[in-house]
Amino acid sequence: MNDFWRQILGDQVGLQVLLLLVAYVLCSAIGLERQARRKSAGYRTHVLVGLGSCVFTLVSAYGFGAFFGDAPRDPTRIAAQVVSGIGFLGAGVIFKGSTTVRGLTTAASIWIAAAVGMACGAGMVALALIVTGIYLVTLLLVAPLMRRLPGERKVTDLRVVYADGTGVMRQVLEVASENGFTTTFEGAKKSVAEDGTKLIDAELRFLGNARVEDLVPLLSELSGMRQVGVRRGVGPYEEEDDE
Repeated sequence: MNDFWRQILGDQVGLQVLLLLVAYVLCSAIGLERQARRKSAGYRTHVLVGLGSCVFTLVSAYGFGAFFGDAPRDPTRIAAQVVSGIGFLGAGVIFKGSTTVRGLTTAASIWIAAAVGMACGAGMVALALIVTGIYLVTLLLVAPLMRRLPGERKVTDLRVVYADGTGVMRQVLEVASENGFTTTFEGAKKSVAEDGTKLIDAELRFLGNARVEDLVPLLSELSGMRQVGVRRGVGPYEEEDDE
């Protein structure tokens, strides 16, 4: 009976389970960081990617022994396909806007989770621990400092509410251009004020070296402007809401 279960479970079942648990813990840390920032790929995605990568690597290393015995086999073949598959999965969370690319950091974190899972599956637990630690330090400590570097061009969203048919949008673009900003239109919706005035609630994106907050007083003084609100700025061609 013992020989039967040993043949079914294999001689390395204890080690394999331990490596899976390590992959689960480390990928959980990566996933919790993304989940806390409310990203499209959060805790569950990163844990599943890490566990799947670990399982595939374990299959590459220990699988098929009951069928092929001691015949030579290449343990890197299945692991190599994991790398290709994760590339497609990561591409699915990247969205390119007119001035920003959203999801780059999340796609990279999925790639890291897969790498951590593969490292655990290969028995390289120390490497997996180091990579996870570097990931958390980079996202939690270094990234906020990078956003404070002087001279970085910023992308900032402004929400403007103005009376329809007053030519406010044309004036907004002129003021922004005079102050060194390029402007893109992100969307708008119509509404009606209590006095019956038709309003446009628009979201504009400004890219420039100066502080977009300095534009707020100028835009607020435009005839027909009802409200100007500033949203948090991000670096161009970087993931939004990355703090």
